[in-house]
Amino acid sequence: MKVRVIGAGLAGSEAAYQLAKRGFEVELYEQKPVKKHAAFKTDNFAELICSNSLRSDDLYNAVGLLKEEMRILDSLIMKAADQYRIPAGKSLAVDRNGFSEYITSEIKNNPKITVINEEYTDIDEDIPTIIAAGPLCEGKLADSLSELCGNDFLHFYDAVSPIVEKDSIDFNMAYYKSRYDDDNPGDYINCPLTKEEFEEFYNAIINAQKIAVHDIDDEKYFEGCMPFEEMARRGYKTLLFGPMKPVGLEYNGKRPYAVVQLRKDNAIDTLYNVVGFQTHLTFGSQEEVLKKVPALRNVHIVRYGVMHRNTYINSPNIINNRYQFIDHPDLFIAGQISGVEGYVESAASGLYAAINLAQYLNGEIEYELGPDTMMGAMANYISDRNIKKLEPMNANFGIFRCEYSGKKNDKKKFYVEHALKKVKEYAEHI
Repeated sequence: MKVRVIGAGLAGSEAAYQLAKRGFEVELYEQKPVKKHAAFKTDNFAELICSNSLRSDDLYNAVGLLKEEMRILDSLIMKAADQYRIPAGKSLAVDRNGFSEYITSEIKNNPKITVINEEYTDIDEDIPTIIAAGPLCEGKLADSLSELCGNDFLHFYDAVSPIVEKDSIDFNMAYYKSRYDDDNPGDYINCPLTKEEFEEFYNAIINAQKIAVHDIDDEKYFEGCMPFEEMARRGYKTLLFGPMKPVGLEYNGKRPYAVVQLRKDNAIDTLYNVVGFQTHLTFGSQEEVLKKVPALRNVHIVRYGVMHRNTYINSPNIINNRYQFIDHPDLFIAGQISGVEGYVESAASGLYAAINLAQYLNGEIEYELGPDTMMGAMANYISDRNIKKLEPMNANFGIFRCEYSGKKNDKKKFYVEHALKKVKEYAEHI
């Protein structure tokens, strides 16, 4: 049977892989390289636009649990991430080029998947389809999806951090350390500031010029990816309790007043991402501000931070907890456009949507993941009809639903063990 996937991002690539392994003939539409949004830099699939970090790999962190659930279900994205991981403390960071090249190769060399490089414009309900067009969806496809959803689109603005050359960092002032690793070398480069240096840095941010954003009257930022200049405008100490928090980053027995952290961005250890400094300042302002950090006074920025608009549907009114359109059962949706937020969450939605589409087409819909798993909790949250206006959020235990009556300190351990047991049982059934 032929099925269709729109978009070869994290969700679309995962969905195509899952459908192909279940015997379906998959048409995967990807508009790159025919048409490419300015945020993309390569023609590869599953390109990471923002950070190269897939966040915590700690099993007792919500996104860490989600990753393990995906591994149990044979996730292509997790295979690539585990193969191309680079040191990043307790986080799972990847060599972004190796990661996306691996996924591209797996998809293009799969005999069950036909890649069609053209812009997809009109949603065809005659062919079972997963719409994974991504949060940058625009043009005729966005219009078609908007019509399908009853014009019930929402959006928020997202921003990405600068990437700098390691060789331009002054290691007379910078040091390696991961938070709370005592005085042992860690995976992050830390650039300390004194109180006076931070005040100069802060004033530079407050007075910096930012790039104009269209639809400014409706400007809305996702709290988990707030531009650092917007954080600074919320108050002098906001950065000190956010991305520049010095706690756990003592060096030679002393705690700096503030710290800028850099995380490795490629496997050959030449490029570093400025952690938490997603921005939409002008390029000149970004350089001026970063050079206020003593260890970065000669820094060379190889990719400036940019601002872009993410689009998503008001999913509680439109889809069920299988990522299936309520009024159009042959259509499914996945990725950030569905209302989930984050790299891992997007891939997980593609995985789960594909399994659900396969079950639907095979007449086997009795098995599903409930809110007592992280993957099921995400699907349950974005399809909850009690939510009038969806607020995208990352995986978290706040949306997890599982009865527990034991000690508070043991709750997460119970949640994790319970969820992994449920996902393993689900994997056996499907």
